[in-house]
Amino acid sequence: MKTYVAKPSTIERKWYIVDARDQRLGRLATRVADALRGKNKPDYTPNIDTGDFVVVVNAERISVTGRKLENKIYYRHTGYPGGLKQRTLAEMMNRRPEEVIRLAVKGMMPKNRLARAQLKKLKIFAGPEHAHAAQKPEELRLG
Repeated sequence: MKTYVAKPSTIERKWYIVDARDQRLGRLATRVADALRGKNKPDYTPNIDTGDFVVVVNAERISVTGRKLENKIYYRHTGYPGGLKQRTLAEMMNRRPEEVIRLAVKGMMPKNRLARAQLKKLKIFAGPEHAHAAQKPEELRLG
C-alpha cells in the first residue's frame, strides 16, 4: 500500500466566505487557520500548501468573552530604543478590526515560510461587502 502525497500541480483551491458576525474570535481563528492550511481536506500534506482561500466579512462585529476588550493588549516594537507600543483590543477594533483577526489566525499557524505563504490567502473585510464575488466563494461552516 502506497502513501498518497499531494503535489502542488494537482491541488484544487476553493474560495470560502466566513461571516464573523457574533463569532468568538478564537474559535473563528482556528477554523480559518485550518482551512488556510488545508487540514479540512483528505489530501492534506504538512509540507505542501493544500489550503484554500478564505474571505472573512464583518470583522468589526466579532465578539469576545470576559473583559478581553479592556485587558487584552497587543504589543509592537518600532525598532528604536524604547519603542515598545501597546494597544488594547478595544483600540484595535476601533482602528483596524481586520488586523485583530489576521493576528489571531497568524498565531494559530506554524512559524515557518509555508505558513507565511498560506496567510496570504486570507482576505479580511471590516464590513459585509467584499471584492471577491467573482470567485463565487462558498460558505465555510464553522460548527
